[in-house]
Amino acid sequence: MNKQDLLKDYKKQEDKMCLSKILDKIEISNKTNRIEYTDFLDMYQIALVQSFLRKNKIINFKLYGGYEDAERKIAIIYPEDYNDKMIEKNYNKMLKIVKIKLLEEEKGKYSHRNYLGGIIKLGLKREKIGDIIVDDYGADIIVVEDFAEILKTGLPSLTRFENSKIQIADIDKLIKKKIKIEEIKIIVPSLRLDNIVSDLARTSRNKASQIIKQERVFVNGKNEIKVSKEIKLGDVVTIRGKGRFIVKEFAGNTRSGRIILLIEKYI
Repeated sequence: MNKQDLLKDYKKQEDKMCLSKILDKIEISNKTNRIEYTDFLDMYQIALVQSFLRKNKIINFKLYGGYEDAERKIAIIYPEDYNDKMIEKNYNKMLKIVKIKLLEEEKGKYSHRNYLGGIIKLGLKREKIGDIIVDDYGADIIVVEDFAEILKTGLPSLTRFENSKIQIADIDKLIKKKIKIEEIKIIVPSLRLDNIVSDLARTSRNKASQIIKQERVFVNGKNEIKVSKEIKLGDVVTIRGKGRFIVKEFAGNTRSGRIILLIEKYI
């Protein structure tokens, strides 16, 4: 496996670094005949890694974030003779949950932004942290196993969590994420991606084009940089920093011919 040959078509240094780490994990797994896994990948990196591994016909991998619809996932590389059950038995060795339980009087006080903001304030490595599942009573923060104790030790130093109960749990103790959906209506001149992003992100079409070209937009989990891509019914559009949206229904046209779309937004 010649690393330089495999990476020669990738121009961005951060892409090469990400894929180089994947190749290192593959090499170690092949030599030791054991499971290897990465830190958390964001949506762009997930799409990059999937495309790279499939292109090179590498099939012994799995992307896992603690639950089915996780946005941030680790890449698991495993030997050829491993099956799904063998990999699943190792999930609790790869990922842990740092559980924050709030005081009764603080119930419902904090949002996802509050938890993530606190972690960033501590100066901790973002790639060690996966999704944060929030409910009224606190949050489950998914982390790679070797980072759990570091986060547990750091969180009580934040004023907002100094009186909270914080503990480490296995990934199979993750609370179920409650999916909340808000239905919104947008009116666009066409089904081009830049038009859709402009309305969903509440910005100008020029700014929407920049967001797309900055690789911040995903359609059905795949990074999309073509501003003119036509969006279809049922497509899932994710905009980093703005949320995830499903094109639910074509609701007709205005008198001027603009298209009315019903959108479901995950909140």
